[in-house]
Amino acid sequence: MPTIHEIVENQRLYYYSGETKPASFRREQLQKLKTAIKNHEREIIQALKQDLNKSEFEAYSTEIGILYKEINFAMKHLEKWMRPERVKTPLTHLGTKSYLYSEPYGVSLIIAPWNYPFSLQLSPLIGAIAAGNCAVLKPSELTPSVSGVIADIIQEIYEEKYVAVIQGGVEVSQELLQQAFDKIFFTGSVNVGKIVMEAASKHLIPVTLELGGKSPAIVDETADLQLAAKRIAWGKFTNSGQTCIAPDYLYVQQNVKKELLKKIAESITEMYGVEPLENEDMAQIVNENHFNRLKKYLNNGRTIIGGDSDRSLLQIEPTVLDDIDWKDPIMEEEIFGPILPVLSFEHIDEVVNNVRKHPKPLALYLFSESKRQQDHIIDSLSFGGGCINDTLIHVASPYLPFGGVGQSGTGSYHGKASFDAFSHKKSIVKQTNRFDIKFRYPSYKNGLKIMKKLLK
Repeated sequence: MPTIHEIVENQRLYYYSGETKPASFRREQLQKLKTAIKNHEREIIQALKQDLNKSEFEAYSTEIGILYKEINFAMKHLEKWMRPERVKTPLTHLGTKSYLYSEPYGVSLIIAPWNYPFSLQLSPLIGAIAAGNCAVLKPSELTPSVSGVIADIIQEIYEEKYVAVIQGGVEVSQELLQQAFDKIFFTGSVNVGKIVMEAASKHLIPVTLELGGKSPAIVDETADLQLAAKRIAWGKFTNSGQTCIAPDYLYVQQNVKKELLKKIAESITEMYGVEPLENEDMAQIVNENHFNRLKKYLNNGRTIIGGDSDRSLLQIEPTVLDDIDWKDPIMEEEIFGPILPVLSFEHIDEVVNNVRKHPKPLALYLFSESKRQQDHIIDSLSFGGGCINDTLIHVASPYLPFGGVGQSGTGSYHGKASFDAFSHKKSIVKQTNRFDIKFRYPSYKNGLKIMKKLLK
């Protein structure tokens, strides 16, 4: 059994062989991955049910189908992405041609979280393969069934010198972070993201950090309240709120607050039933530690919807809390659970001012029919990405880069952005030998005068 260091070095040797670089090889490996996922769909769904109690619908739509879409998109556009990009040449470079070459970083480390343990492990891998890299995968130890399925799939289709899966806890992660990888891609919490970035800095390794934060859903008086309620409830309570881009809290204009909350309650009943804890398809909290953490938040404000829980099932029913203040513990960090605190505002500038006082969120969702209001929020607040009059769906478009800003993350992926995340853009100037620009040399009599004209 090779050590972690030996696995990394073996991958480095394989990468230097050049076998991972041809487009035909990359396409073949992407097709292998797609076929393997299809062949193991049943095991994947069962593992997600075992670890997180995900329904088959939720498992397919958020963990499996989205990967097919990404693989298909990468295979369709691969040659175009790989092709050297011709860029303009300034007058000072007369006679030259300028290009950008996409070069694989080499050996990449991809660390996955537990909330979407299958898709968030393999989605970055699609970019790594498309870009021509080798990769070491570190699945979450909190979802052992899914981690086992990932290991089985990868071992079935790839040699360890190309893609390897290393399972284990914190000690394994620490050892991995001591290795001199060429690229690190991490999805997880802000606190662990800081540890990853610090470790990467010791080797000056480029990183992509997909983190989280408190992502607001904002509803003003012009919004379609029926659709807003349904889409907020869907976005918040999918996977029992354990989604990095879930609406973390609701900011609603005071004069429509009562009606919106009534419609949210109706939407919850429509999606999860009158007794959500009896719904066999409702996802569970990942473990008891997170369950206990979330239970404490139920003491904040006033519970107006839900509030019940079942420790034996590790489930908390969709819950809405009113009378919340920014000083409450629930507003101090990302909730990552099925609890929605509600704040109200009279004027939109109250929202802008309060959101600005906190770290930049990963996502933001505005429900408004006012074009002026939409433009104002987009222009006034910094966040990773989001939706107008919906939640979550921006993450599923291969044409939109997905990523955070500030404490919510650095770098982006999905579609071409995944290819770019695992590629170094190498700048190349191809110079002509048909003539030489003599005034650039210090011996040329009027060189300075000409330079001043060209460079002013």
